[in-house]
Amino acid sequence: MTDTPDFLKDAKDLLTEQGFTTGNTWYHGTSSALIDSIKKQGLQRSGDRALKDAAKKTMATIGNAYTESVEPVFLTQSKELAFYWAQQTIRNRSVRIEGDEQPVVLAVNLPEALNTQVKPDVGAASLLLVKEGEHFMAYLAGIYQENGFDAPEIDLMKADRMEYLNKLGMAYINTDIDAVYLDTITS
Repeated sequence: MTDTPDFLKDAKDLLTEQGFTTGNTWYHGTSSALIDSIKKQGLQRSGDRALKDAAKKTMATIGNAYTESVEPVFLTQSKELAFYWAQQTIRNRSVRIEGDEQPVVLAVNLPEALNTQVKPDVGAASLLLVKEGEHFMAYLAGIYQENGFDAPEIDLMKADRMEYLNKLGMAYINTDIDAVYLDTITS
């Protein structure tokens, strides 16, 4: 059983034997602490500036160089999965940044020209090989089972690209997303 608020539980409408269906709306999970900035600037690739600055400061303190990489904007077709990633964002931020943060799910309604740029996140294979990936797979299995399906099985090394999208709900877009395409899901 997941702790997702009922108004975000959409797997019952999205899950099939083949996995999650995809429509024209995507979702992004984030922290309430980032919402004001997102409303002004949209979703920026590698967008959590405060977390990046904290990591840079930590690395400088221990005498290591910090090389910042540009990550895409991660998306999913499920509000339920976006909620999971919002919780992870808060957990990651809490290591370096104090504050009372809440998970927030954003709806991302892209025009067709941008929608065609959303790709399955096959880079997630590396995530799924570590502890954080195990937690995600357990969460995902719970969603599948709550909705009458067996947990997804995926061979990370041989999986078709589309399995990352359909079975795991993992996608990305390698461009910033203007705030005009974003809505906060509140109920």
